[in-house]
Amino acid sequence: MQQPAKPPRKSGNYAFIDNQNLNLGIQRLGWKMNWRRFREFLQQEYGIDKAFMFIGYMPDYEDLYKQMHDHGFLVVLKPTLEMFKTEAKVEKEKQKALETGNDKPAVKGNVDAELVLYAIKEMPRYKKAIIVSGDGDFYSIAEYLKEKNKLLHIMVPNRQYSTLLKQFDDYVVRLDQFRRQLSYIQRPKK
Repeated sequence: MQQPAKPPRKSGNYAFIDNQNLNLGIQRLGWKMNWRRFREFLQQEYGIDKAFMFIGYMPDYEDLYKQMHDHGFLVVLKPTLEMFKTEAKVEKEKQKALETGNDKPAVKGNVDAELVLYAIKEMPRYKKAIIVSGDGDFYSIAEYLKEKNKLLHIMVPNRQYSTLLKQFDDYVVRLDQFRRQLSYIQRPKK
């Protein structure tokens, strides 16, 4: 008889995830993240007790935010520029997007400041931190965490990450190398 799995041991590590950078980085390689598996992966492989997911807020994606929360992410939403545009500006961007062949105008949910703020604010509560992004804007926080002996890893979506982060190569974990483990596979409907 198989014994039930033991609950994961708490380790005190936190992850700070730039959702847009992660999502775009893996989609460029032609796959999608299985968020439930990713959360389990963070816990089992790196002892992540809390995983903060930083996302630009768009009202159409309320179900996604709830799903992320249900998978164990602490979702931190930031208003996007899209929310503050006039109707005329939105129409102009839609027209430009159609002319360039894009389906939709780009929406920027710049969460860099929030991610850095949370990493600093939460510092007394974690042993080590993982920054999940390949964005060079996180160079300073990576440097600071390393100085304080708080940097566990920088997880990047793929091999194309900012050259500013190259000096942290000993800390870098490429998520594309875990594609088989972490990819979402859409099952055909019956």
